[in-house]
Amino acid sequence: MSQWTTWANLLTALRLALALPTAHAIVSQRWSFAAVLFILAVVSDFLDGYFARKLGQTSIVGGVLDHLTDAIYVTASCWAVAQLGLINPYLCWLIPVAFIQYALDSKSLSGKALRTSRIGKSNGVAYFVVAGVAVGTGALKLDLLLTPLAWFAWLLVASTMLSMLDRAFALLRSN
Repeated sequence: MSQWTTWANLLTALRLALALPTAHAIVSQRWSFAAVLFILAVVSDFLDGYFARKLGQTSIVGGVLDHLTDAIYVTASCWAVAQLGLINPYLCWLIPVAFIQYALDSKSLSGKALRTSRIGKSNGVAYFVVAGVAVGTGALKLDLLLTPLAWFAWLLVASTMLSMLDRAFALLRSN
């Protein structure tokens, strides 16, 4: 298998293929279907790294594809949630901008591994949490979580901007 066609990358491709159907299910408020798609996406996210390590198929390409797919998936999901007015519309625009900055700052386009940060990792998980809570709230009809979800999304806008500023200052200090 080449570095492109690994079991891990196939799982990543599955998650990428789920991005638009998940967003459509959310916008259509087909919450049970959205929940199934979301669970499949999260499971694929856990398993792709596991299989890459277990089968000795880790690569810079795989790492970049995994993070890019995560960014696309959570951007699409958060966009759909924002279309319903459940979260602010700014988060779904900040996610891809933060990812692009992350990829460029890490120089991943020149074949280097992505350089992670604690706040960036936390934000990456939190983007999935926003989408998951929205889907779970719809599927389980837990409207009492809508206000905390909206506030959490605003907090995530702030932490994403903080992470982007931190990366920018780190880049300036290194030059």
